[in-house]
Amino acid sequence: MKETTKTSRTAGYLEKMFRALNRDFFNGEIEEPIITIQSTPRTYGHVTVGRTWKRKNDWRHELNLGAETLERPIEAVTATMIHEMVHLYNIAHNVQDCSRGGSYHNKKFRDEAERRGLVISHHEKYGWTITEPSEQLIDYIITQGWTEIAMNRGGGWTPPPSTGGKAGAGGTEAGTEDKPRKSSTRKYVCPKCGQSIRATKAVNVICGDCMEKMVEA
Repeated sequence: MKETTKTSRTAGYLEKMFRALNRDFFNGEIEEPIITIQSTPRTYGHVTVGRTWKRKNDWRHELNLGAETLERPIEAVTATMIHEMVHLYNIAHNVQDCSRGGSYHNKKFRDEAERRGLVISHHEKYGWTITEPSEQLIDYIITQGWTEIAMNRGGGWTPPPSTGGKAGAGGTEAGTEDKPRKSSTRKYVCPKCGQSIRATKAVNVICGDCMEKMVEA
């Protein structure tokens, strides 16, 4: 896959991820939004309750991923995207999954999110919003061959300040993680041909083409 070092390429990559997740985790039920990459220092992502983007003759919701958070491990970025997709799914089904101006996530959000490959924990201020990928989701990401996004606004990813502000509807609030999480996956590369694989744990694996032991990158 070409490196995601341009915004156009990164946006296309995120759209590809959305379509696969919609197909495999939501049975294709979510109307495709306009995916944006904007600075959202208070959140990892957000969606809009209303359809705010016009495309030809129809209007679409916005799903934004914070420009400062793209360089996180790919499983964290994917988990944020599914988090926002759950909000879109609930909006379409008239399920109120947030209160307090869209910042407090209730158990309806938690239950739907955990059916979609996420692990959700409780935050004292923001409710059931702390979002992590399940082992099922990590295995899925490995199968898809998705890799980290190679661009980020700013000098590198740091946790956004926990100000509790609202960025659109159903934002994934920042400050629910104290520090960047290390990737839950490992990358192994054949030293001869360069073929690579990912695994969720340390493994001993041989390249089937070269019969060389693959090494962790």
